[in-house]
Amino acid sequence: MAIKKGSFVRAIREKLDNSVEAKASDSRFPPYIFETKGEIQEIRDEYALIKFGEVPTPNIWLRVDQLEEFK
Repeated sequence: MAIKKGSFVRAIREKLDNSVEAKASDSRFPPYIFETKGEIQEIRDEYALIKFGEVPTPNIWLRVDQLEEFK
């Protein structure tokens, strides 16, 4: 899948567990990032800014390889 601005994605739990991102903050990720549709707002290098619209939450930066297309 080619990740680009406007793509709908969700996080891949296996790629986030024990990642640098998990170790940098609370490793208990909220379930909505794995279960609901997030929209790519911006891409910088290997990171994408994702907006999850199902619940009122802040946008989150994740590595592109930690994402998959939302089906």
